[in-house]
Amino acid sequence: MPLRSRVAVRNVRAIGIDPVAQGGVAREDEPWAWDESRWRRYVERVRAGRSLKPQAWPGGAEVAVAISFDSDHETIPLRNRETHPGKLSQGEYGARVAVPRILRLLDHHRVPASFFVPAVSALLHPGEIGTCVAAGHEIALHGWIHEWNATLDPDTERDLLMRSIDVIERLSGSRPVGIRTPSWDFSDHTLNLIREVHLTYDSSLMADDEPYELLADGAPTGILEIPVEWIRDDAPYLTMDRHTGTRPYTPPRELLRIWLDEFEQAYRERGLFQLTLHPHVIGHRSRIIVLEQLLEHIASISGVFFARHDQVAAYLVGLDSEATTRGSEMTGSEIAAS
Repeated sequence: MPLRSRVAVRNVRAIGIDPVAQGGVAREDEPWAWDESRWRRYVERVRAGRSLKPQAWPGGAEVAVAISFDSDHETIPLRNRETHPGKLSQGEYGARVAVPRILRLLDHHRVPASFFVPAVSALLHPGEIGTCVAAGHEIALHGWIHEWNATLDPDTERDLLMRSIDVIERLSGSRPVGIRTPSWDFSDHTLNLIREVHLTYDSSLMADDEPYELLADGAPTGILEIPVEWIRDDAPYLTMDRHTGTRPYTPPRELLRIWLDEFEQAYRERGLFQLTLHPHVIGHRSRIIVLEQLLEHIASISGVFFARHDQVAAYLVGLDSEATTRGSEMTGSEIAAS
């Protein structure tokens, strides 16, 4: 509780008013008053389990590169009840201008990518889904209308997830195997729902640089996490909102230095370089050049495995399954030949 709030509670108590009865917080509900079992329960609800970083990537590659785009388009203002044309037009730019520009760039460098698409975005722009699929890209789940999962009851979250699966499967022609929760907002029920609908992977959490298995209350789930990070996301650096203090303080080309450093370190560690981008953010003329130069640099280096998120997940799940049944880990070339 902020200092001002604590002072207010003391003041109302001094005049004989019960702050709990007036909507305050009882002392036993303050975090410092929790017993160990309570805070451990919160922490252990969803945790990182064993690392799934492989000893080798397919073809003996030194590093895996997984580029992704969250095609939010108009769904963020719609979620926030901002229904006037101005804010909605920013999202429309993502679908109308940015996605075609991004697809041309990916095609030029022959880079496969994953597009995480809210169902409402898919319904507003069904042609985009077909175009992405035809170009060889993955379409994965990203909520219904970019909702905040942590504000939903379990039944509502389940309903929106089921509806999203139906829309994405119908428009893309295949059932999605992965999810990225909107705004990476992972509720207490999200993992159970992911397991319930038999998804292969999630890409919303941040407990490692490398893929890992998710634990639920300490127990392995079989769900693979392809971790994200705000450092490897364009939105924190480049978002503009005229109604708040949110401003793009970072010059776009500074992102190239940050992401090159992330990639180079992943290469040295023989790990995964994962990147999260948004068409309506990165797709502008002065910003797409950053992605272009990043891909040019990565493509110039030997030993790079470009893959969609579902391909990374399939490789790691297959590797883990084979290692379990054979009692040893397979090399990337063995997996590729199987």
